[in-house]
Amino acid sequence: MSDYITTIGLEIHAELHTNSKMWCGCKNDPYEKRPNQNICEVCMAHPGTLPVANKEAIKKVITVGTAVGANIADFTEFDRKNYFYPDIPKGYQLSQYKFPIVSGGSINGVELTRIHLEEDTAKSSHIGGTTLVDYNRAGVPLMELVTEPVIHSAEQSVAFARELQRILRYVGASEANMEMGQMRIEANISVSKDPNKFGTKVEVKNINSFASVFGAINYEVARHIALIDEGGAVVQETRGWDDAKQSTFSQRKKENAHDYRYFPDPDLPKLYLSKLFNIDEIKNSLPELPVAKRARFTNVFGLKDDSVEILTDSLLLSSFFDTVVEGKDANFAQLSANYLISDILGLLKKEGLEIGDDTLPGTTSFKTLIEMVVSGELSSRGAKDLLPKLLADKKLDTRATAELLGMIQKNDPELLKSIVSEVLEDNPKQVADYRAGQESMFMYFVGQCMKKSKGAGNPGLFQEILKEALKN
Repeated sequence: MSDYITTIGLEIHAELHTNSKMWCGCKNDPYEKRPNQNICEVCMAHPGTLPVANKEAIKKVITVGTAVGANIADFTEFDRKNYFYPDIPKGYQLSQYKFPIVSGGSINGVELTRIHLEEDTAKSSHIGGTTLVDYNRAGVPLMELVTEPVIHSAEQSVAFARELQRILRYVGASEANMEMGQMRIEANISVSKDPNKFGTKVEVKNINSFASVFGAINYEVARHIALIDEGGAVVQETRGWDDAKQSTFSQRKKENAHDYRYFPDPDLPKLYLSKLFNIDEIKNSLPELPVAKRARFTNVFGLKDDSVEILTDSLLLSSFFDTVVEGKDANFAQLSANYLISDILGLLKKEGLEIGDDTLPGTTSFKTLIEMVVSGELSSRGAKDLLPKLLADKKLDTRATAELLGMIQKNDPELLKSIVSEVLEDNPKQVADYRAGQESMFMYFVGQCMKKSKGAGNPGLFQEILKEALKN
């Protein structure tokens, strides 16, 4: 066991879901494929242009702050963060330095330092020795969350980032799609044998998947320990993550805050948030957050931990589940969760489909299916056969379809007894084997009864009748 202490602080950027960009009226559209379509004189920093702050973006940062139990500032302002790169047309980035909108708060027990608002940069593409710059993303409102250096493992880092992603989606602040670059993670990592002293910090920037967060942190921790054990020294720097090689690489020496020459932007007004927003109203309008939803699913419905995690990971899926089980008991909820997670999600995965309004079945159709299983009208096999039809047609009449296809489970004892009699008469050798001690033959008889009833017989009743019949 290593005697090194790992310390990690995370900086997470998330593009906010607003109609327009941070400083102008250009469309904020992450799905625009054509380069340089959503741009204007402000985006491109033409001389004489002035920025105007997006009020909705500021409100979304306040909303996230209230969701994580943070302090919302009364006074805030925007600063110029000065550095040159082709993806920053102004030669500086509008950000926040001394007076962020949000301070404090916590997620998963991890304390937060701050949450502030800035603008995203353009997107650079390096192709065949040429760099192309797409300014569609330039000026998109970007939230940055900074944690205290209190995280101690890659696992804890990933769990924190996943929970933040859920919160952003639940409160409608961001889609936080990492594959599309809407959420990017930077990890500040150090190792030390002294519990009272941090080691030299290295930052790994722009990590765009949870798997890469896990890999990058573990790689850096191992690299730091190996360097120190060999008598070398860790250099403070910024590194990138190579997914193909599963290793980090040096990018540049790490800058400090004074290198950016922050100063308040003279073109933007100072803001007193209590005059612009009703903070209590924002707090009271928060939806049920992931941590509360997990507790409710566990305590009210008795769902297993893995089911709770899968359901709450997707706001759409958990909302679908809530609609289906409204007014129902725990047994109904557990059965619904099982069919939803094991069968519906399994079918979507098989077809290569994501969870979406257009891919999930209709809530009424699915609810009727579960009600029919609970009442014994529909067998488990029948339900599984109906599910693909529910996915194909959201407005499907589940009961009418089951009746049309002869799937309604037969519960007439006399009818089932006659089927059992026929099965036992057709299989005298198997009956003799069972009575001679081969109890495994019992399920063979159940299967034959289900086959003869074309899957419509109640398997529970078949078993009861078979047990009685095989005593003789």
